Amino acid sequence: MTAAPWGFRDILPDQAQAREDIAQAVREHLKGSGYRPIETPLLEDQAGLYAGGRAADTPFRLFDDDGRFLVVRPDNTLPIVRIVRARMAAGDLPLRLRYEAPVVRAAARDAGATRQFTQLGFELIGVSAQQGDAEAVRLVAGALAKLGVPGWRIVCGSVRPFRALLEACGDAELAERALADVHANDFVDLDAHAAAADLPESMRRAICALPRVAGGVEALDRVDALLEEAGVDDSATAELRALHADACSDPAMGGALSFDFSLMGSFDYYTGLVFKAYAAGASDPVGSGGRYDRVFDGALGARGVPAAGFAFSLERLERALGEAGGPVSVGAEPASAAAAAASASASARRPLRIAVPKGSLKEGTVRALEGAGFDASAFVDAGRHLIVGAPDRAAAGTAGDLGTLELVIVRAQDAPAFVACGGADCGICGRDSLIEAGLDVLQLADLGFGGCRFIEAEPAASVRAQRAERSYARTGVLRVATKYPRIARAWYERRGVNAEIVSLHGNIELGPIVGMADRIVDITATGTTLRENDLVVTGELMECTARLFVNPGRARTDARVRELVRRLIATGEE
Repeated sequence: MTAAPWGFRDILPDQAQAREDIAQAVREHLKGSGYRPIETPLLEDQAGLYAGGRAADTPFRLFDDDGRFLVVRPDNTLPIVRIVRARMAAGDLPLRLRYEAPVVRAAARDAGATRQFTQLGFELIGVSAQQGDAEAVRLVAGALAKLGVPGWRIVCGSVRPFRALLEACGDAELAERALADVHANDFVDLDAHAAAADLPESMRRAICALPRVAGGVEALDRVDALLEEAGVDDSATAELRALHADACSDPAMGGALSFDFSLMGSFDYYTGLVFKAYAAGASDPVGSGGRYDRVFDGALGARGVPAAGFAFSLERLERALGEAGGPVSVGAEPASAAAAAASASASARRPLRIAVPKGSLKEGTVRALEGAGFDASAFVDAGRHLIVGAPDRAAAGTAGDLGTLELVIVRAQDAPAFVACGGADCGICGRDSLIEAGLDVLQLADLGFGGCRFIEAEPAASVRAQRAERSYARTGVLRVATKYPRIARAWYERRGVNAEIVSLHGNIELGPIVGMADRIVDITATGTTLRENDLVVTGELMECTARLFVNPGRARTDARVRELVRRLIATGEE
């Protein structure tokens, strides 16, 4: 008897029934709003699918008997775009379409991720941007309320302000790098790339600050101010202001709408609004979507066809409702906005958690915590305790009191997993650990301590004899021992070197000494270990310091996380 392949799972009757109840509730809600069903094939021609824009990666690709390159669909929006472009005309507009279908996406192995999940979604095509945005957000809010999702919130952003800045900066290379940094949630590298560019200070400040803006309607004022200071004349927040006004007039929303401009979407087809829905205490969104007007350019016999869509994850809805402690009841009374807010408030009362590293980064982390006003003495002498408290001394008894933090003591390389998977709200570790983990976290600040270098090295005698070069010339392969396979592999690939990576967990220096590897890739702070083992540096990969990072969902739904981050960053800047 065998288990399902990794990233896939079997669903037994009880769970299948709960999933069916959720899907039926969403289906009936969309149907009652005039949305009609549509179905697309499981397999798509890759060239035709990606003509509408960049989609998520799929791990399954194959050739059919006609020699066409096919992929298992990683998303439902682009297949629907293909159908609409090929089979429909301007006279069919507006289109209100809904779907319920599984998708398959690439996922990092051993990261607790799934490769197949079911989307419950809709597409609204041919309705003006302002009206369409409002309809889409109201539709999502109604589904969340009908399901009784605890503490639900809708967080909105837009790609327009940041794209307007990048177009106005006049530096195409920076624009490409900055957009990649934001899509990767790496605001530290964004700061570095902006600092290295030849830009007016106001433009540089706006590029770095805009993706960090979050909050209520005042966040839109901040975005407008940044654009104005940078000399960008663009009403990029007008549609979001209209959306906020519409939400304020709807009692069902009840203050459940907020803004966050780190939310720009990982697909390149979004053109305006991007939004996600969250449940109280959840680290992952239960659904996401946005506006994608440009994909219908030249199609449907009409100019400028507006379009927006949204997809719930059935699995995440199931998890959120299961954690709420009750079955889904189709047709139940919708949860009021006040009830959702009360649930969110109860969730916010739990202690904030920060994953803190033991080892070489511990001393710097203690200084950062104490500089931010927390008593980190229990972390200094934690003994065998895995979680210790750090009371807020700076704001004790005031409105800004963050209470007692829970410090989750971990190895630095494990900190990204604790934060990405919801075990902690934020964390501290080296840049190397974040690159190796490759998980979805928001990297917000370089804390400046724990500096080291990533180097390539080999024995001095080997360098003098050019053994590695001669071996590579003979075999075409360089064997490299390292604890950092992702970093090493990427570095050699950029240089066009065919490297065979040997992954070790300690005493990396032994690799070339005993002849099992040609070279090593490792970190060094002082170079003492290298010198004592007669190793010499043959290449420099990068410099590395400690970074502060957060779980995106927690940062977007719990204001305390943003305040904790603000205080830690302020300490690093002093």
